[in-house]
Amino acid sequence: MSAVTPIDLPIDRSTEKQLARGEAKIEGSTAARRTKRRLTSRSATIAALIIAILWTTPTLGLLISSLRPAKEVATTGWWTIFSNWGFTFDNYVQVLAAGNTQLTMSEAFLNSIAITLPATVIPLVIASLAAYAFAWIDFKGKDWVFIGVFALQIVPLQMALVPLLSLFSRGITIGGVQLFSGLNQGTSYSQVWIAHTIFALPLAIFLLHNFVSEIPRELIEAARVDGAGHGQIFFRIILPLTMPAIAAFGIFQFLWVWNDLLVALVFADGTVAPITKLLAEVTGKYGQEWHLLTAGAFIAIVIPLVVFFALQRYFVRGLLAGSTKG
Repeated sequence: MSAVTPIDLPIDRSTEKQLARGEAKIEGSTAARRTKRRLTSRSATIAALIIAILWTTPTLGLLISSLRPAKEVATTGWWTIFSNWGFTFDNYVQVLAAGNTQLTMSEAFLNSIAITLPATVIPLVIASLAAYAFAWIDFKGKDWVFIGVFALQIVPLQMALVPLLSLFSRGITIGGVQLFSGLNQGTSYSQVWIAHTIFALPLAIFLLHNFVSEIPRELIEAARVDGAGHGQIFFRIILPLTMPAIAAFGIFQFLWVWNDLLVALVFADGTVAPITKLLAEVTGKYGQEWHLLTAGAFIAIVIPLVVFFALQRYFVRGLLAGSTKG
């Protein structure tokens, strides 16, 4: 009995694509399972616990020091709390009332909120629109413009401070509306918002473009067939699907702006100074009142903790989105 030779049947291109997608999905799920096993192994858990203990021990010491009298903080270590028992909120009361001749720490806390919220929302809005344009709108020179935006990430922030100061000294006018005329240092939030927006846009556009470009083309084409324009596609399809990525980058941007000191030293002075700048001044010229810094540090991290825990679900989804396809 002779063997039967199999016949190679022709397979159309669409079938090949479906088979390739199926294989990619299987490979992606297999890689995800392997990664999950590695991250949930006993050794990984032990390593995570050790890192968590080493990371939180100084923070615990800072918290205990913020609740101890100034004399005890200056003479004994925080680990002696059981032998030198005693807690007080005097450090928090003093640091909220401390400050300079122009504003107090509580007023600087409000300034940080007024600086951070617009400096987070503005770059996210611009970056999401730009990411959609780079991913789904064809225009001349798109690739070169995107490469230019990507290359801006390697420019050190310090190199842009002097050109920005020169720009602000001449004033900025947009659409006939003058944002500010000349450099009136320290009296306007707008120059701080512009500086943070400029520094955040290259990375924000690059990261959001990676998420937006992974949206299936069939979904976009189906919306176009139904008569949807770019505005409808962006607000009804792109924005909901990329919300985890936007929230993840929003948390990073919020924390970066809130904890920033360099931009605050250059562009935010006087009555618009944020809390980070006053924290650097409240310890005294030679740091002799560093016990106030412990209380001020915990006051400064209240808002970032609230933001992180409120958006934690979106943060995790944003980090995991795009890690595996299929």
